[in-house]
Formats: sequence, C-alpha cells, structure tokens
Amino acid sequence: MTQAQVEQAWGTNYGRCRNCTRTTWYFNYDEFHAQGAAVRFRKGRVDAVWTLWKPDGWHARRLTLGAAAPTITGRWGALVTIPCGSYEARVLTRGSVTSVFYVYGGKLWGFGLNRPGGSPCH
Repeated sequence: MTQAQVEQAWGTNYGRCRNCTRTTWYFNYDEFHAQGAAVRFRKGRVDAVWTLWKPDGWHARRLTLGAAAPTITGRWGALVTIPCGSYEARVLTRGSVTSVFYVYGGKLWGFGLNRPGGSPCH
C-alpha cells in the first residue's frame, strides 16, 4: 500500500517516529501510549506492519496475544528465531510475505508482516 492508501484505510491520526531511519507511523489507541499498530514505509510503500505493545483482544489466526510461546510452534512448527534485545522474533516466510511473531517473557506479545529480507526487529 502507498502512504495515501494507509491514510485512507486507517486515517490520519498517527504519530511519526522521530528516530527511525525509515518513515514509520504509529497508530495508538491513546496519544503517546504505545499500544496499537505501526507501519513502516520504504520508497513510499508499506515495508512492514506490526503491533505495538500487546493490544487486548488482538489475535493471529486464533492465536491470541498473551498465549504461551510453545503454542506458536504447535500451530506453525519450528520457526527461525531472531534475538531482538529484550524480545525475540519468530519468523515464517511464505512466498513474498514474512510473518513475525514477537515473544517477550515466554508469551506471544505481538505480530507483524514484513517484506522478505527485512529486519523483524523494530
């Protein structure tokens, strides 16, 4: 999607990341409270989208945020694991889409979509 398409779908009430190397928008439930979703752009098109923090009730294919990490493996099998500081990204690439499951404290804390080859750590 282009930036205009994202604005059309999600609106214009977003914050911009000041320290990011690529244009990144934060769609938070409450202003200055990091819970919601983020969108990163490359060359004017969406490069990655991911959850911010752990929004209540969000799920990925019937796997609810907060689920124990082993349920990810039970659902998708062994995934590539990439350390990202205090959390880890479990990566599944199929075709031109990379799904990322973020694990913190042994639980599914978030999820995202990346273009293949992009860093899953945000």
